[in-house]
Amino acid sequence: MKKNDKQQHEMNRRQFLERLGFGSATALSLISLGSLQVIGSPRTIANALGDDAPESLKMTYRVQNGTGEHISLLGFGMMRLPREQEQVNELVDYALAHGVNYFDTAPVYGGGSNETATGNALSRHPRNKYYVATKMSNQNESLWSFEKSKEMYENSFKKLQVDYIDYYLLHSVGGGGIDNLKARFIDNGLLDFLLEERKAGRIRHLGFSYHGDVKVFDWLLDNNDKYHWDFVQIQMNYLDWTHAQRRGGRRGRGDANAEYLYGRLEKLGIQAVIMEPLRGGGLANVQDDVRQQLTRARKDDTPARWGFRWVGSKPNVLTALSGMNRMEHLKENLDTFSPLDPCTTVENELLERIADKMSGMPTIGCTTCAYCMPCKHGVDIPGNFAFYNKAVVDGRLPLPDASAPDYEEKRQAYLTAYQEAIPSKARANRCQDCGECLPKCPQELPIPTHLSRLVEMTRKKQA
Repeated sequence: MKKNDKQQHEMNRRQFLERLGFGSATALSLISLGSLQVIGSPRTIANALGDDAPESLKMTYRVQNGTGEHISLLGFGMMRLPREQEQVNELVDYALAHGVNYFDTAPVYGGGSNETATGNALSRHPRNKYYVATKMSNQNESLWSFEKSKEMYENSFKKLQVDYIDYYLLHSVGGGGIDNLKARFIDNGLLDFLLEERKAGRIRHLGFSYHGDVKVFDWLLDNNDKYHWDFVQIQMNYLDWTHAQRRGGRRGRGDANAEYLYGRLEKLGIQAVIMEPLRGGGLANVQDDVRQQLTRARKDDTPARWGFRWVGSKPNVLTALSGMNRMEHLKENLDTFSPLDPCTTVENELLERIADKMSGMPTIGCTTCAYCMPCKHGVDIPGNFAFYNKAVVDGRLPLPDASAPDYEEKRQAYLTAYQEAIPSKARANRCQDCGECLPKCPQELPIPTHLSRLVEMTRKKQA
């Protein structure tokens, strides 16, 4: 390593340690103990300190390309925060104390209150202790003008109580195709403005989150020489790695497999931020036989831990987001990433076989993000789909043969459980097929069609 490179490397490590609360002198002494490992098992400094090692040093970190920032491999997805600010503060405080430093929010989360709650919690800590990510959430056509979008951008600074944003994203590109992308960001001059904001330092890293038409994803990467994307947020988990296309989009196209998305980013040297590492919780609530296979391989690991370990094992992942609104979930995830134990070749092969099996299950590809809500007719769209998917996973669904001996018994049990779980005003039969939910769904699910099928399943049998 050249002298200048070595000095820069030590400076990056010292800045990292100072972010964790060490003074300059202590940071320098820790650097002399050994190399800080940020990929794999980062226990070098923690072991050297022994019992005095803070919990934050056990977290696995990834180095952001270009700046050398150390980003916690576990990122805090703020979308599903509790309603009470005190609970939000408690979760954020605990996460920061245990090494999490990446927090992801958006103007549209929580009915518009999420950035405020996030800002209130984070602003109680020194600004150099955390990285905040937010988005240009101008999906609604009424926000496509430059003035309206710029207003949203400026409001994010006020709500987050910051004078710069660490990671800023074009939110949910892909839905509506290239025409939608150009109307939201290109033709109105908004992307040019955001590029200038990055140059001025008010945006430190610029990227986009992708759902939908893969042509949009490819177009943005084909123009990387112009835009120089710092990161890209994609949906990735061991099921979507090769089976995303089997979900099918409302245009009969379906999403590109995560393997393709990740591969393109890796070749271009653009790091990936991962959303839905557990596919909306579906990979945390697996069938009993799948759970048993995972337990036999690692008796103490939950299905959720398997999912996170698989995502974290990919070297081009900067951080994996988890929507943690309960302390027990936060603690379990911290244990998984502190430090991360990467999947072995044998474990990857096991998950590949499990994904092959799960891809044939008749589930609905809903991640319960609730972007489709509220429904003006009162339908709890994600609630209906979540109930159905869990019935599939638990083997309680009366499929596929209506002539099976236990078909009617299962159908009646499913109907009774459905009526207990979903209030009458929120059930699938309230859908009027208005289609307003369709452009809002990042998975591009044919929501009215799926709801119609649920109605058929819960319809009382004719005498």
